[in-house]
Amino acid sequence: MILLASAVEAELGFWRPRRGVETLAMGIGPVEAASALATALARREYALVVNVGLAGAFDGAARLGDGVVVIEDVMELDLETGAPIALPPGETIVAKANSDSELAEQLHAKGFALLRGVTVARVTSSEETAKRLARDLDAQVESMEGFAALRAAQRAGVRAIELRGISNRCGERGLSKWSFADGVEGLHRVLNALFELPALQRVGSQ
Repeated sequence: MILLASAVEAELGFWRPRRGVETLAMGIGPVEAASALATALARREYALVVNVGLAGAFDGAARLGDGVVVIEDVMELDLETGAPIALPPGETIVAKANSDSELAEQLHAKGFALLRGVTVARVTSSEETAKRLARDLDAQVESMEGFAALRAAQRAGVRAIELRGISNRCGERGLSKWSFADGVEGLHRVLNALFELPALQRVGSQ
């Protein structure tokens, strides 16, 4: 069984029910995503989580309407200065999670870009912040749920992949060219390509 998890139902407005796939609207933001997905994974066994949604792209990373694979996603869990948090001996912070490499590489072979993501609790709306995230975290796309969903699946021991449709440019909001429709179109393409993979047919039957 595959779990197709988005933030809101509208992101999957094009989706038609199919055997072996369940959908979940997790809610907006990292807390809602992690808690909703963790609850779903505790109630039923799934072979794969597909986290889908829209994302903003940092300059030069992707175009409006592109469908992309987020190969790794990070979240800022440190001091405002970028310095690490002081923890008791032996304690660590997990601030990065990865998509399933096999499925990601197969989508890459079909022409979809593999990009690095950053998960935020506030949408980037200034050029200064956009430049900092791209420079300091090497981020190429931004979402509000990606890291949370991948990490929840990782902790549950379930394979996961993050797919995004590019809906806007990250930076000054007046220059973002925000388009929900274009983002959904890109997501539609990359999600269809995922479900065409022979490897996914095997996963869906598990």
